[in-house]
Amino acid sequence: MRGIGIDAVDIARFRDLLSRRPNLRTRLFTPEELASLAERSDDAPSLAARFAVREATMKALGVGLGAFDFHDVSVEKLPSGAPGLQVTGRAEQLAISQGVGGWHVSITHTDTVAMAVVAAL
Repeated sequence: MRGIGIDAVDIARFRDLLSRRPNLRTRLFTPEELASLAERSDDAPSLAARFAVREATMKALGVGLGAFDFHDVSVEKLPSGAPGLQVTGRAEQLAISQGVGGWHVSITHTDTVAMAVVAAL
C-alpha cells in the first residue's frame, strides 16, 4: 500500500453550502456523478460522501487542497455495485509519480455524516 486517507463531512453543513452556492455542484463534481444522482430527492448525503472521497484521496497521496482539481477524482459505480475511483489529470500524475497502481474506496453515510476511506495501492 502506498497511502491511505479518510475523511468525514457533516451533511447538514454541506447541504447548506450547496444551497448558498449553487454553482458549487458543477465546480466540485463531474457531469457523470451529478447525472447518476439526478433522480434522488436529496442528493446532499451522496455528494457529501463524494466530496469526502476527494479529500481522502488527497490524504492518501499525502497532498493538500490545490494539488489537483476536484474533477480529477470522481466516483463511479462498478458492475458489482461497489464504488470505484476514477483518477485523471494532475491527481493521476501525482499517483503515477508515487508508484500508485490502483485504488480501493469505501463510502458510507448516516443521516448526519458522510465518510470515505481511500487506499492507494
